[in-house]
Amino acid sequence: ELIEKNSENLFISSISAFEIGIKHRKGRILLPQEPEKWIPQALSFHGIHDIPIDCHIAEQATSLPAVHRDPCDRIIIATAQIRGMKILTLDKLIRSFPDTECVW
Repeated sequence: ELIEKNSENLFISSISAFEIGIKHRKGRILLPQEPEKWIPQALSFHGIHDIPIDCHIAEQATSLPAVHRDPCDRIIIATAQIRGMKILTLDKLIRSFPDTECVW
C-alpha cells in the first residue's frame, strides 16, 4: 500500500541491483528470470528510478559511524541522507543510524 501511494517517488540505489544479483547467484533469492533481465523489467513496471553511486555518495558512506559494516547498506544509507529520502527497510541496524529516516 505504501509503495502504491508513492509510486511516482520510488527510487533504488544501483547498489541494490548488485545485491539482488549476488543473492540470486548464491541461491538466497529466487527470481523468475536472470537478474539482468528481471531487474530492469521490475523497475520499469513499478516506476522505480535508479540512483547511481557517485563520489559524493561514496564519500558519505565511508564517513558514516561504524554501526553497520555492510558496504552496500552504507551506500544505501548515504544515498538516502544526501537525497533527503526515507529508506523502506526492516533492517534494525539501518534503522538505528542517526540522521536516517526509515519506514515500514
